Amino acid sequence: MADPKDAKKNEQAHLVLADGTVFEGVAFGARGATTGEAVFTTTLTGYEEVLTDPSYYGQIVTMTAPMVGNVGINAQDSEAVGNRPHVAGFVVRDLSPIASSWRSEETLDAYLTRHGIVGITEVDTRRLTRHLRDNGSQNGAIGTEGVEALHERAREAADMSGLDLVKHVTPREPYPWTEGRGVWTTEPPKPPKHHVVVLDFGTKKNILRCLVDAGCRLTVVPADTSAEAILALQPDGVFLSNGPGDPAAVTYAVATTQKLLGRKPIFGICLGHQLLAQALGAKTYKLKFGHRGANQPVKDLETGRVEITTQNHGFCVDLETLPKSVSSTHVHLNDGTSEGLSAPEHRAFSVQYHPEAAAGPHDSLYLFDRFTALMNAG
Repeated sequence: MADPKDAKKNEQAHLVLADGTVFEGVAFGARGATTGEAVFTTTLTGYEEVLTDPSYYGQIVTMTAPMVGNVGINAQDSEAVGNRPHVAGFVVRDLSPIASSWRSEETLDAYLTRHGIVGITEVDTRRLTRHLRDNGSQNGAIGTEGVEALHERAREAADMSGLDLVKHVTPREPYPWTEGRGVWTTEPPKPPKHHVVVLDFGTKKNILRCLVDAGCRLTVVPADTSAEAILALQPDGVFLSNGPGDPAAVTYAVATTQKLLGRKPIFGICLGHQLLAQALGAKTYKLKFGHRGANQPVKDLETGRVEITTQNHGFCVDLETLPKSVSSTHVHLNDGTSEGLSAPEHRAFSVQYHPEAAAGPHDSLYLFDRFTALMNAG
């Protein structure tokens, strides 16, 4: 008699895009159906960090690396402060049948099942990635129900443009953060000198760790915290974190940032970069398929230096709308889009990419020291 568990392991599933394109596969993780914006990441390592990055909230993430799950899951590698996955769904080519790392606490399948995340494996991820590159990111649905039902789910899902997803990932209450990178670096942390208030739009742990190692004492606050409440904490600087969704929809954060301009030094990353740009008078727009991966080339326009960076964003700052007082400092070498800006008269700067790079290269860690230097200047 066949074991029913074996049948479940080979249960057919489909990913259906809003345009009707169908991808066959096998279900893993939680059963049921899920919808979200279908995107892909070219990162070859760090699937644990991808799963737990709050910037992926509301998205079905496709890994272009062929085998996923081989090192299992452990809580230490989570990028979410709450140690939980944020993706809407997960798509892989080959799900590793074993988790062989000594650090592993559970398999990827068990982890997704425990957190209610629907996954699909044995998908032709090359074909899927090419389709998204050619036709753009779009909504999709994963599940074991019929193709027509999944297509209907995908077509009815809310478009990413205009969505404020920050409210789903920001904390409800302020909290302190003191943990540095520890065993992940050979560089000793600098003594805490600067008090920094972090506006948490969905921050990654390693950003907070890098700020601590740069000599910052952190107070992390919810995304809707007012400028008055932030200033009442008497910070030496303000940090604008990464996060999910359309920056144009996070109007309250733009208004807060506008009130902080010139009052305290400001540093923004990813969504924080986009919100700072809007606060300075620029506009943002949605990219065709975004930049997601740990191998994105960025040029520093001030030094001519090229950095290999980690990125995860679907929206971008419109360089043509930057005010004259704001300069573009970094551009993406693949398409010339905005990757950094500077507003000296407001003591503010930002980058679109992730200098904390977990996982990824460490070419851009100097930016955290640039922030502390700005605070040192008063």
